[in-house]
Amino acid sequence: MKANRERVFGLAALAAIIFFVLGMAGNALAAERHYWIKAEEVQWDFMPSWPLNLMDGSDMTGDIFTDPNAFSGAKGRIYTKAAYRQYTEGFEQLIDGAFAPSREPGAPNEHMGITGPAIRAVVGDTIVVHFKNETSIDTSVHPHGVLYDKTGEGAPYIDNCNPGDPGCDPAGPGDVVPPGGEHIYVWGVPDRAGPGPNDASSIVWPYHAHTPETASTNAGLIGPIVIYRPNAVGFDASGAIVTRFREFFTLFTIFNENASALFDANFPNGVPKRVDPDEFEESNLMHGMNGLLWGNNTGYNMQAGEKVRWYIMAMGTEVDMHTAHWHGVTLLRNGHREDVTGIFPATTATLEMLTDNPGKWMFHCHVNDHLDAGMMTTFTIR
Repeated sequence: MKANRERVFGLAALAAIIFFVLGMAGNALAAERHYWIKAEEVQWDFMPSWPLNLMDGSDMTGDIFTDPNAFSGAKGRIYTKAAYRQYTEGFEQLIDGAFAPSREPGAPNEHMGITGPAIRAVVGDTIVVHFKNETSIDTSVHPHGVLYDKTGEGAPYIDNCNPGDPGCDPAGPGDVVPPGGEHIYVWGVPDRAGPGPNDASSIVWPYHAHTPETASTNAGLIGPIVIYRPNAVGFDASGAIVTRFREFFTLFTIFNENASALFDANFPNGVPKRVDPDEFEESNLMHGMNGLLWGNNTGYNMQAGEKVRWYIMAMGTEVDMHTAHWHGVTLLRNGHREDVTGIFPATTATLEMLTDNPGKWMFHCHVNDHLDAGMMTTFTIR
């Protein structure tokens, strides 16, 4: 571990020198921002309110996606999944309390569901992620947008040798972290990782497992990285970032449990016999917002007149083309007025909401098939 720390700080120092030489160290308060993150397994409940539909009060008994008795072989709403979770230094104490389908009611991150913790940094900073894999599968952490070397990429492919050569290994340090393993990822935050000329004062990038990507992201290993302009935030006594606006995160994705790296954990005997294969596969497509259906993604609460920023992400396949719609309000995206915004797999959007209309409002994907399968919730302006 000592050798790892020495390598981390050596890389951080080198990154700082590079940023200075290239004229990218515009933040006089640049800092190393350390995050302690584990990948963990959980029995995830996509609809804790079942059988009550929180959107219209209906009874969801018989629903193909959430009722384990809908047909012979149905899994229902509870699956073994993997998620990134943030700890204090040294993995000593889980931040935001114990694992739960929704975080502690009223907590700032209550709405984030299965989505991993927000990794925050300011342009000019260095991000240091201390990662530990406590799942039963190989995994990694791959970031978008930030600056990394090959030890910080978290993606195994042949990039340092010729395919077929003796000893040619597609996995370098951090590309594959086995169960029980650890790795320290170091990512720089130059200007090109932060907001552009037409952006708001902060932008969001995804991070996710890439080992392999399809199976790992369907298992649940996805989270956001937020990068701020130096003049957009303050700092508390410990040096932690303090924003001047409320922040919400929403991951729109159809978790395909048929393609999850944890499929065997959910179906140890394989695909149940004497079931319709199409019905079985369809029942394992969970259309969620932060991994929650039918109004269970709670915690989007704000005050009228408050400055609010929404970070929207998507992940998945060709069916994961989402149109996020907020009722009752309008938002700005790169200076354009919207109440519906479109995103595609692995893309993001940052929007500023005008909180001028108090009420409890619907928030959902406007794609019909996704809407019908429960990709909806509410937000409240008090």
